Amino acid sequence: MTLYNYVKDREALEELVVDAFAAQVDLREPTDDWAADTRAAATALWHAVRAHPAAVPLVLTRRTSGPAALAPAEVLASALTRSGLGGADLLAAFRAVMAFVMGLAQAELAGPLAPEGAATAEARRVGALAEGTLPALSRLAAVSAGHADEEFDRGLALILGGIRQAAASERA
Repeated sequence: MTLYNYVKDREALEELVVDAFAAQVDLREPTDDWAADTRAAATALWHAVRAHPAAVPLVLTRRTSGPAALAPAEVLASALTRSGLGGADLLAAFRAVMAFVMGLAQAELAGPLAPEGAATAEARRVGALAEGTLPALSRLAAVSAGHADEEFDRGLALILGGIRQAAASERA
């Protein structure tokens, strides 16, 4: 209860946690390569959520009240703007990257907090349930056992490829 001598209420405290989380995202200066900058911003956010998994629910559910908490989003949006996309396509690209990073973090949330091998055990469980009747899920379960960083890199590469293609179409 002593904390409430310093903050108005729980919501204000949670906003401070989100601000503190955002300050931990290692943002770099922009370059002339929008894709590299997008990858760097997304990767920095990914590393921050992996380092602070307990903050993920707050980051996903709390509105930010200050510009500091929005800095990672600004860096990402700025990089994507330099891709040449505009309007609704730019918004879709921004949301796709953010949703990928945060969605994968949510999927991995149990990993850092769960006992060693929990992700592998879960993949085996899903694979066993899917075997014989759900072949596509069975194949996915076989390759999904605990390789979060590799999955992140591959997924982000696919998203960036799609953005690159959309930007090229928009310029044409």
